[in-house]
Amino acid sequence: MPARRTALMQAGLAVAAGAVGIAGGRAAAAEASLLPQGAATLQGLVDRLAKAPRRRDYKTVPMILDNQDFWDHAALTEVMSYRGGPRQVWDNTDIAGPWLNLMRNSLNAQVWSFRHPDFLVVSATHGSAHLALYDQAMWDKYGFAKLTKDKFKTNTLIEEQKAGAADPAKYQDPEGAFSPHDNSIPALQRRGVVFLACHNAIWEVSEKLIKTGANPDKLSHEALAAELTNHLIPQAVLTPGVVATIPELQGAGFHYAYAI
Repeated sequence: MPARRTALMQAGLAVAAGAVGIAGGRAAAAEASLLPQGAATLQGLVDRLAKAPRRRDYKTVPMILDNQDFWDHAALTEVMSYRGGPRQVWDNTDIAGPWLNLMRNSLNAQVWSFRHPDFLVVSATHGSAHLALYDQAMWDKYGFAKLTKDKFKTNTLIEEQKAGAADPAKYQDPEGAFSPHDNSIPALQRRGVVFLACHNAIWEVSEKLIKTGANPDKLSHEALAAELTNHLIPQAVLTPGVVATIPELQGAGFHYAYAI
C-alpha cells in the first residue's frame, strides 16, 4: 500500500508538472513579439518605449497638466519622433465598438498587402474606450462595468486570447494570432501598437465616480484621478489629453483614422 500510494503521488505530480509546463508554454508564446520580419525600425521604437519611464506613484494630479512630470513625456516624444512608416493614429472612443478589430485589419493589410513592416498604429484612446486602459483592480473597486452599461462584466480586452499562442508564421490562419479571434490589447501591443491614455478622460471619470458615490475611500478629485493614473495598464503612454495630442501626431506625419 505505501508503494502504491507513492506511485500515485508521483503520477499526480507528473500530471501537475505537465499542466504547468503547458500553461507556461502558452504564457511564453503569448508574451512573444508579433512584429513582422524586417520591422527593424518598429522594433527599435518598441525597445525604446519599454525603457521610457512611466511614473505611476502619484498622490494627486491637477485638472490641467501644466508640467511634463505629470504625463509620459519621454515615451510620447519617442512616438511622435518615429521615422518608420506609414504612421496611423486611431481616434477610439467606444469600448464596445470595433476599434481593436479595425486596427488589426489595418495592420494586416499594411504589413502583408502593402509590404510595410514598420507600419505604426497608435490608439488615441478616450471616451468609454478609455476604461479598457485600467487594470481589473480599478474595475472591481469602482464598478466600471456599470459605466459600460454592463456590456463588459470585466475588462476582457486586456486578457490574452487563446489564438495569441498560435504560430505567428501562419499569418493566414483564420483562427490564428492575426485573426479576429485575437482582438485584444495585449495582442496588438505585441504587434507594436501604442495605446495612448488620456488625462482628461481620467479626470472626467473621477468626477463621475465622486458624483455617483462610487468613491469608497472618500478621495478628493485630485487623489482619485491620481489613483486611476497609477493603475493604467502596462505599456500605456499617458498624455495630457488625447484630443489635443492628435493634432501633434498629425503634425508629425500621422494619418488620422476614426473608429465609428
